[in-house]
Amino acid sequence: MEITKKKLSQIAGKTSGYISPAIKKAVVSAVAFSALAFGAGNSVSAAGSDLTTVYYVYANDTFIGTVSDKNVIEKLVADKIIEAEKHFEGIELTLNKEITYIPEQVFKSSSPAENGEAVGHFQDEIGVQAEAAAVSIDGNPVAYVQSAEAAEDVLKSLKLQYISEDELKEAENLKQVSKDSLPPLEKNETRILDVKFSKEVSVSAEKVDPAKILTKDDTLKLLKNGTLEEQKYTVKEGDVLGGIANSHGLTLKEMLSLNPGTKEDTVLKIGEQVKVTVLKPLIELTVEKETYRVETVPYKREVENDSSMPKGDSKVKQEGKEGSNGVSYAITEVNGQTVKRETVKTEVLEEPVTEITVKGTKVIPSRGDGTFAWPASGGYISSQQGYRWGKLHKGIDIARPSNYNISAADNGVVVYAGYDGGYGNKIIIDHQNGYKTIYAHLASMSVGSGQTVARGSKIGVMGATGDSTGIHLHFEVFKNGKLVNPVTVLR
Repeated sequence: MEITKKKLSQIAGKTSGYISPAIKKAVVSAVAFSALAFGAGNSVSAAGSDLTTVYYVYANDTFIGTVSDKNVIEKLVADKIIEAEKHFEGIELTLNKEITYIPEQVFKSSSPAENGEAVGHFQDEIGVQAEAAAVSIDGNPVAYVQSAEAAEDVLKSLKLQYISEDELKEAENLKQVSKDSLPPLEKNETRILDVKFSKEVSVSAEKVDPAKILTKDDTLKLLKNGTLEEQKYTVKEGDVLGGIANSHGLTLKEMLSLNPGTKEDTVLKIGEQVKVTVLKPLIELTVEKETYRVETVPYKREVENDSSMPKGDSKVKQEGKEGSNGVSYAITEVNGQTVKRETVKTEVLEEPVTEITVKGTKVIPSRGDGTFAWPASGGYISSQQGYRWGKLHKGIDIARPSNYNISAADNGVVVYAGYDGGYGNKIIIDHQNGYKTIYAHLASMSVGSGQTVARGSKIGVMGATGDSTGIHLHFEVFKNGKLVNPVTVLR
């Protein structure tokens, strides 16, 4: 590769300017010796044309070899840096050791300079390094980036994983003022008080192997996850989650958290990959907040009994109204998760108003109270309300009771007791409160139209009259003329 004079000049500038105490001593000794030799007026001065200059090359305090031309080493320096720059684009590179030269004049008849040996030692001893910024946690370097600006950018980006740009600016501005001077928070307002890392984080200039310098994204990933490479396991025949977790020192809970969507009973597929690396952040971001919330206070409910009002009737004596409290909270979040929430202050903004309801307790034999007793002696629901066989089944069917007696579900007045086509023997009871109940397919009926019946009193016997495939009770409920699913009102 051709090395320009400009490039050699730049490299030479990087390899001179430092002489260790040991080397200085060698220089002084050489100068003293030369002074003595030439001062004696011996043949050396007369034979000046037989002298030549050689250079002793040192890397720091280590002797590398002797060269007759400094350009031999400077070209090696330039080549090494230029080659490294191909792999580490945009990074300022220098040698990892200081190169110094000690010149000496020797007779041409002396042994020639060992350029080849010096070159070999140079290749073994010298490498390149880069000016970098070390990101340290509690004093220990954990990552290297190109510059201090890049390091600060990474740390800012880490903070912005959990708070917004505006919140970060707000927190930085608050550091300049006393918290006691802050205005009260408005309704449902939140204020960031402090943003800090869980450990001491520092940035310092360092010279490192350029291969150690990470990109912004990799540095951010390392700080967040504690690793750049997440280990995965390939499922083999017979593997289960618990066994895989145990073999990698994990609990089943940790295993499930590493693989979202996976459950304890998930069947693993052979060849499927599952994560087995528990991520442990190198640092965590702690955010201190204060927030003011207006919270609803539910009202209480009270019931007053009225013996002059029919049982089942009720009226609202006083409407209930929700109240409200203003509550100030101190909140601590770590990596976006709330770990602490304390109530600092509570103030009553509006007292709640208790709801008062008056309910009747007067029992009227011909009037129901809106609750319905099971109309058969045990049994079970053999068919629910809903569409079947292409038409609506309006009620429920109750079959296999302990005996076939049918009773009134609530107090009321019988308004129909007779045969009605597909219903067979049917009884309708008006409960005088908007509800009506129907009892169908009876084998026999014990009441007649106009008769008052009490809850639980016998009104007939279960049968299979009308369109029926077997002995059962068909039971329907209506409220204000609208069909109701009996299951929702039976107790």
